[in-house]
Amino acid sequence: MPTKLNEDSAKANTISRRNFIGRSAALAGFFTAPMIIPASARGADGTRITIGQIGRGIMGRGHLSRLTHDSEVEVIALCDVDKVRLDEGMAELASAYADRSQDGTYKGCTAYTDYREVLARDDIDAVVIVTPDHWHSPMSIHAVEAGKDVYCEKPISITIDEGRQLVEAVRRNNRVFQNGSQYRTHPVIRRACDFIRTGGLGKVKAAFTLWGDLGGFIGAERFHPYAASINPEVTARSFATMDFALPGEPVPEGLDWNLWVGPALWRPYNPLYHINPWPGVVPWSFCEDFGAGPSTWYHSHAADVLQYALGYEESGPVECIHPVSNAFPTLTCKYANGELLHLVRGWDEVKNLYGAVPDTAVLDGNFGGVVVGERGWLTTMSGGSGVTGGPEELMAEYNAWEHDVALGDKDHHGNWFECIRTRNKPHSHEGIGHRAASLGHLTMITYKLGRSLKWDPVNEIFPEDEQANRLLRRARRAPWSI
Repeated sequence: MPTKLNEDSAKANTISRRNFIGRSAALAGFFTAPMIIPASARGADGTRITIGQIGRGIMGRGHLSRLTHDSEVEVIALCDVDKVRLDEGMAELASAYADRSQDGTYKGCTAYTDYREVLARDDIDAVVIVTPDHWHSPMSIHAVEAGKDVYCEKPISITIDEGRQLVEAVRRNNRVFQNGSQYRTHPVIRRACDFIRTGGLGKVKAAFTLWGDLGGFIGAERFHPYAASINPEVTARSFATMDFALPGEPVPEGLDWNLWVGPALWRPYNPLYHINPWPGVVPWSFCEDFGAGPSTWYHSHAADVLQYALGYEESGPVECIHPVSNAFPTLTCKYANGELLHLVRGWDEVKNLYGAVPDTAVLDGNFGGVVVGERGWLTTMSGGSGVTGGPEELMAEYNAWEHDVALGDKDHHGNWFECIRTRNKPHSHEGIGHRAASLGHLTMITYKLGRSLKWDPVNEIFPEDEQANRLLRRARRAPWSI
């Protein structure tokens, strides 16, 4: 049963799981018709947008802090399958809203274990989904079918098929969806991308971004007790997620493991899936059933940025070229206009392997890449030295005032709030989020099959390639089909 943060507030509109599922339809698995809340009731009249947050792990903690410090919104529902995390989140909400609770302007927050009870509430305008990756698309689809606007963490899918289903569900139900790729709303990154996009580098020759193997996960101390099950000397070199036979362990008290697994194929509980010491945020990402791998997670930022710079943020490559072809030394994506996106293990390969930038180039940022054109080169990265490039005359032009980017005072969440009110498309809407995740999925399929692949980005199929097309979707556990 849900629990209240403020016992004086009105009773939550809760339903049983059985009754909720009983209202299902084949289209979305849960709803006979979308429950559309008119714009006038969704903050368009200046009232606060009411939000339910689903998931309160490490990333969820950050989202909760962002939401509670914004006067445009208020969190009235919090959901997590782990009671320890849920209780911690409720305590954070009690502290954040203490003054408003005391003066009666905040009516309280209800705690839930089952997200379906959050979606059943008529008084919730939007949800923020901060769950393991395998829940992103199914939960988002169920949310938009329930008439909720959605902010969902990246990647928005673990297969291309479910990502496309999400896009169609959002548009069919006229919802506002924001993918959590906040670099799209980063003015420094947008300036670099817009400069490239509008011809600042001349004709683009190639772009570069990172991709990583499982070593970053498997090499962590928390994996050491399971070395016999994992064989890290071999598996750490894999770029793709894997099906590890980890031993089952007792489920911690207060954790609904069945609901945590949800639509994924059943696995017994192991803490490697669920627990990750700070600063780790995606403990499940090494596992094929629960995640899409470190590269797909990284590309949800980097690919989003680079495909925007190249003008393909709502499309994708037409070919993924495997190194076995001997065309390029690393896995490479080719776009319709001939532009190339090379995936490298480290920024030094941009210099040493490809000779694309000078040896003196400073490449030490995060979540982006390097773009090389006829007139010079430019990075699209945050952190480290930020955006760098050359030659000097190109950077002088880039730094001129006319290339300033005006994004207003709205961050990524703020852009979503604004679009909930206006019903416009946010900076990283469902189509953009889908294509960013898809690039990661495409590279993983290419890696798994060990050969180059042709890709049709319009119809989203591998032409005349049945083996590759089978990897566009995965089996789902009942009753979580979408």
